Amino acid sequence: MPDKPSTADGYHSEQVDLVRATCLYVATKLGDLMDDLVVVGGLAPSLLIDQQGLARGADLHVGTLDLDVGLSVALLDHERYRTITKRLRRAGFTQDVNADGNPTRQRWKIEGVGKVTVDFLIPPTQPDDVGGALRNIEADFAALIAPGLHLAFRDRRPVSLSGQTIMGEDAARDVWVCGPGAYVVLKALAFDSRGENKDAYDLFYVVRNFGSGLEDIAVCLRPLLEDPAGSKAIAILRRDFLDHNGLGPRRVAEFLTRGADDAIQADVVGFARQLLERCD
Repeated sequence: MPDKPSTADGYHSEQVDLVRATCLYVATKLGDLMDDLVVVGGLAPSLLIDQQGLARGADLHVGTLDLDVGLSVALLDHERYRTITKRLRRAGFTQDVNADGNPTRQRWKIEGVGKVTVDFLIPPTQPDDVGGALRNIEADFAALIAPGLHLAFRDRRPVSLSGQTIMGEDAARDVWVCGPGAYVVLKALAFDSRGENKDAYDLFYVVRNFGSGLEDIAVCLRPLLEDPAGSKAIAILRRDFLDHNGLGPRRVAEFLTRGADDAIQADVVGFARQLLERCD
């Protein structure tokens, strides 16, 4: 997967709009499969949190450069994944290529309408599955193994998208989006594995801004803590987000300001501590 920009100024509103329009377009093409798909990654915060109704002092989410779509394991059981690749090609998508010019079977792009890629992810299904590795599904289709992704199908919510697709069509569709509890788990696990500033920021943004307060997230998160992925996420938050100069607070500050920032770091610690208290 391409490196994410490490600071907020690497993200632009025009790209966010493009990713959102791509999501709407994909939903129109994969309509009868959408129950087995869930939007995760950097687009999820702006779909979970109304960007027009933010509390005073809250900033818009910086957005994302790509669309991450989680696949249900049920798609494998019924071999409906074949329908995905067939429809993607008919819709104008082709496989992206890596830095060496080789096809990336988990990442698809559409030409002529701006640079947006769609990445497919799947929960681990084998005992030796490693996060970030590819799960080969068929000769021309694969998905990135994402630990904890199964929880996004336990905690998810429908979000209505409307506007123009990436092709300029007017459309409206409902899409499943990873819920706030599962999102905290996924981002904590991602931060543990790759330490990206953007993962720390995305996690903090949802914790700070979702719903009417931290209890709204805790209600979604508590049922997931019996799962090993959920309990591991809590341990990561305790390890990395409770120290003022710890990795989590520092990397949120670096993402937003390109350096340390006492006020931001204090906010990160405060919200993380309150969320953990509600989950104890």
